Amino acid sequence: MTVTRVEPCGKTRYRIYLNGESAFVLYKGEMKKLGIREGESLSSDILETIYTDILYRRARLRAMHLLEDMDRTEAGLREKLRQGEYPEAVTEKAVAYVRSFGYLDDVKYAENFILSRRDSKSRREMEALLRKKGVSGTDIEQAFSNCYTEEGEAEAVRKILRKKRFDPDSADRAELQKIYGYLARKGFRYEIIRQVIQNPVEDA
Repeated sequence: MTVTRVEPCGKTRYRIYLNGESAFVLYKGEMKKLGIREGESLSSDILETIYTDILYRRARLRAMHLLEDMDRTEAGLREKLRQGEYPEAVTEKAVAYVRSFGYLDDVKYAENFILSRRDSKSRREMEALLRKKGVSGTDIEQAFSNCYTEEGEAEAVRKILRKKRFDPDSADRAELQKIYGYLARKGFRYEIIRQVIQNPVEDA
């Protein structure tokens, strides 16, 4: 592999191109220590040192730091590492490393997501948001099976009605149609909406 270009991407970091393609980012001190210069060839030993001893180690530490900062999905963690310009193989190894210690669990992530939003959002809304975060359909289904109930959906509808100060007893036909339509568009099932509106629960 030949270093065809060295491009600054910060005060002390440089993007290294191998055979014309962007390969990885190194710090100035690392480049100097390894003797990396434009036009020079890199031996397999040097490449192994870069990918294993430098980039993989750095990616593991970065992944751990990102997970300490906040819970993330596997897809979310991969994206953050890619933004750091870690090579794909290094990113996958770092993700596998943290997953092996139980720090990544998309089902648990989805469960926490559902539990924190089930009183204000419909199942359909939460499913859509979880998919946008990269959680698989299988993991989403498992999470809902573990922690979501019909009563939870009904309570979400009640909370929205309270927030809108909607009184089923005094609402006319037009107002009922409007609130049914609003809740349906948010993804709540018709039978749940009807059950809550026809059987209101008095606040304690």
